Amino acid sequence: MVGAVMEVRGSVPLGQAPLPAPVPRPYEGVWRFTAPTVDGSVPQVRHGVRALVREQGVPIDDDMLFGLLLIVSELVTNAVKHAAVLSPEVAVELAVGPEWVRIAVEDNHPYRPKALEADHARTGGRGLVLVKTITDEAGGSCDIAQTPGGGKVIWAALPLRAPLY
Repeated sequence: MVGAVMEVRGSVPLGQAPLPAPVPRPYEGVWRFTAPTVDGSVPQVRHGVRALVREQGVPIDDDMLFGLLLIVSELVTNAVKHAAVLSPEVAVELAVGPEWVRIAVEDNHPYRPKALEADHARTGGRGLVLVKTITDEAGGSCDIAQTPGGGKVIWAALPLRAPLY
């Protein structure tokens, strides 16, 4: 291969070492657990998420924590009310990154709910509107995705206030 030119991509200039990978903060991680799709699971999951956030030292203020716990309650309640027939349990995932916290609830029911408009004559059916409102006001995002097994996962991500070190 005389005369061949080799293209170098992504090299580090001489005398410079690559930057080390950022060290995860102590509160970062992913926790996943399941709960039966029964009414009693709603407060149990909410209390479990609150305890986990506190134990890990997640830098979240009281207002954001209240919003996160309300989202957890709404998502688990929806699964209990609408997915229990095809999903005897739900999977709940709490993921915390350096700048965000994400809660996801997964069930085996294929129906993908849509946020209903507020109808003041109805006493229910506004849970996803509430989830969307909380995430929008916090500067976060939420969505629904199909799972490979034919069910769905509904998630919401909220920004964290970075701690001052």
